[in-house]
Amino acid sequence: MTRAPATLAAALALVLAACSGTPDGSKDRTSPGPATETTTTTTTAETTTSTTDQADLTTVTTYPPEYSSPLNGLPAENPDDLDRGAIAVKVDNHPLARPQGEIGNADAMIETIVEGGFTRFIALFHDNESDFIGPIRSLRPTDTALAAGMGTPIGISGGQPWIQSIAVSRNVRLVGESRGFFRASGRTAPHNLFADTMSIRSTAIARGWSNERPTALFEIGVWHIPDDAASQIEMYWADSNVVRWVWDPEEKVYSRWLGDTPHEWARRDGTREQITAQVLIIVEGTQYVERNPAGTGSNVPAIDTLGSGQAWVFAVGRVWQGSWQRSAYGEPFTLLDADGTPTVVPTGIPWISVFPEQRTIEYLE
Repeated sequence: MTRAPATLAAALALVLAACSGTPDGSKDRTSPGPATETTTTTTTAETTTSTTDQADLTTVTTYPPEYSSPLNGLPAENPDDLDRGAIAVKVDNHPLARPQGEIGNADAMIETIVEGGFTRFIALFHDNESDFIGPIRSLRPTDTALAAGMGTPIGISGGQPWIQSIAVSRNVRLVGESRGFFRASGRTAPHNLFADTMSIRSTAIARGWSNERPTALFEIGVWHIPDDAASQIEMYWADSNVVRWVWDPEEKVYSRWLGDTPHEWARRDGTREQITAQVLIIVEGTQYVERNPAGTGSNVPAIDTLGSGQAWVFAVGRVWQGSWQRSAYGEPFTLLDADGTPTVVPTGIPWISVFPEQRTIEYLE
């Protein structure tokens, strides 16, 4: 790894002291991230007064790229862990799969649509690890479209052969049930398959796959704080699946709710925490049905992530709205302001939602 000059190294030491991992090995989720401009797909008539501390809106913390994760812009507890690849894990979000195992320790999270209005997650681990990630489920076409842009192998529990063929065509490396996968007691199949990320990483390395730093789906940088507040976001994935994110000005995170119920994640010892994120990124795409060209197997829903669409970024209780562009699966997304100027997302643990443009997003000030 390239070392910093003495002056930069001294500054980095202060950064690492302030941003070191929490006692359970996860990254500190309380460091504030920044913000920019907005309106929404649908804005509710009722509004509330923003309680965001204005002092937080004048401070944007960024770190030298070589000393921060490309997935979230944060420094690592062990900087040497930044000089390696990331791994992705497909995680179940069926009601019987909750609380999910240790997704709160991920360096970034992605959410996409599956059958019946449900969603599933992709947990991304770069400098963090987990020995209890899951429940792990099967591959979908949208997963491969996203993993291809990051160069990350993805841990899965099977998937229809034609979908796996799509992954291979996009140069996505798949790690199926192998060393490090296990069935958790007290959970029912198929919602009981878990793994440790160290074993998935070891399998990928043993197969000779690239262990280079991942490519971020979005460029991270200094985020110019928008004027528009966003204290609560509601995402109507389906009529029966409404996700709420609520801004907590004290903890400086958005907390995830399923209706009026906190959505929790669990550690291996059974202790739970509510799911939170410092940065919410939403890209809208057209939902369609992906079919096997051979005419066999089950058709599955997918979201088109090529071309362009609307985009939102929520952080520090503020919201930016613009658009995204992407011309190939192996490329990151480019976010554009209303005038077409490329922009960035702020530093912070992100939750990325690939959202159907046919559905509704609402937020309150």
